[in-house]
Amino acid sequence: MSARVGVGYDVHQYATDESRVLVLGGVRFPGEKGLSGHSDADVVAHSVADAMLGAAGLGDLGVYFSDQDERWKEADSLDLLARVAQLVESEGFKLTNADCTVVCERPRLVGSREEMMRKLSAAAGGPVHVKATRPEGLGALGRQEGIACMAVALLESVAS
Repeated sequence: MSARVGVGYDVHQYATDESRVLVLGGVRFPGEKGLSGHSDADVVAHSVADAMLGAAGLGDLGVYFSDQDERWKEADSLDLLARVAQLVESEGFKLTNADCTVVCERPRLVGSREEMMRKLSAAAGGPVHVKATRPEGLGALGRQEGIACMAVALLESVAS
């Protein structure tokens, strides 16, 4: 079997619409400022999906789920990730594992990481690990202007 690696990155600024709910890794964070985006703006699910698409040589999330397409307005990003897993599988690959790092000052993710990993893993069809780091006040993320996430995914080809 052959293996392929892909890298994903996503960043969204905070929304000015106070009704937006923050969603990270499929977990809702009530009381936190939501992110701006066409879908639910889940940077964690988006970065994992992009890493998987990259590893399979299938482009990026915007190719399949354009922010110009009303079908994807306020879409659940875990659903988008599950669709990406199906695309990847149709190309003869399966997720071996993914690892991602969320970059934000808040919220603190320590109490939600396990739930995030469960939800992401179920949608992606393989284990997804989540870590977090704070930018320590540096740059746009440190000024709490948004949240970013980096991910790497390892896919293995599967026998047909």
